[in-house]
Amino acid sequence: MRKKSVSVVILILLLFVGFEILASSKYILASVSFSFRIWKDNIFPSLFPFFVLSELLVQYGFVEFIGELSKRWMNKLFRMNGNGAFVFVMGIISGFPSSAKYTKELYQNGMITEGEATKLLTFTHFSNPLFILGTVSLLFLNNKEAGILILICHYVTNIIIGLLFRSYAPSPKETTKVSFSRAITKMHEKRIHNPNSFGQIISDALMHTIDTLLLILGTITMFLVITTIIDQNLNLGSFHQGILNGFVEMTQGLKYISLLHIPLQLKSALCAMILSFGGLSVHMQMRSILSDTPIKYLPFFVARVIHALLSSVLVYLLFDWWLMWF
Repeated sequence: MRKKSVSVVILILLLFVGFEILASSKYILASVSFSFRIWKDNIFPSLFPFFVLSELLVQYGFVEFIGELSKRWMNKLFRMNGNGAFVFVMGIISGFPSSAKYTKELYQNGMITEGEATKLLTFTHFSNPLFILGTVSLLFLNNKEAGILILICHYVTNIIIGLLFRSYAPSPKETTKVSFSRAITKMHEKRIHNPNSFGQIISDALMHTIDTLLLILGTITMFLVITTIIDQNLNLGSFHQGILNGFVEMTQGLKYISLLHIPLQLKSALCAMILSFGGLSVHMQMRSILSDTPIKYLPFFVARVIHALLSSVLVYLLFDWWLMWF
């Protein structure tokens, strides 16, 4: 009986959403157009080259190379397999949800275990630095110094989370010394033993990248439609609307917060909070990418809550001092 009730509730919700799409078609179409512009102008240009490059790097042994060189510090800091350094570095450069894609690639290639993959996701959730320094600091906040502070706090608290989760699924202690020649040898062996031709590798990389980017587009659009329906039916104040939208779909929430008439210090802290949490849209993107793996979501969610709290508090406390010196 309970299962039937759940089915009825789901049906009612879907019919309600369908009715709202028809009744508020003007606002829904505007949200869909906004999601496509975000994807076309920001997400696709910033992620496409890195997604293709990452697949080529994995296939040609870069993971083995950087894993050998970074195994000692990854193991000492995070009690993590050295191969995780690939996700850490690429995540910083390209931003989320790329860390989920890179982690999945390592797991499927047998380079990290399920536990290591789960832990790796907790502290490699980096926002694209160009998005923070460009869109957030200049377009939304109109303050370059505030954007730099948000970037630093966002990255530093991610490292703190890595230290907090270091005892989760710890990798075996690394005792061998780092060897550059061994790193070169591992990379070379990976390349020569790859059974696929360069053309096949490029083709697969392009197909996987396009599939992932289209999935991201669909997820963003869906959550923007949801936030539009919420805004049309709930009489929220602009402050609460910005917070709610930010935790549902990050970019729209940041835009709303930037329009609030509140002190820049509080505005920056709220932006740091939403960036670090990522929004349910980003969470859904990550879960969709990892859907065919046993990698766990709950530790990632807990880490994002901690990340959001730590980064926002840090930005708020350091804000006056930062602007005074810079």
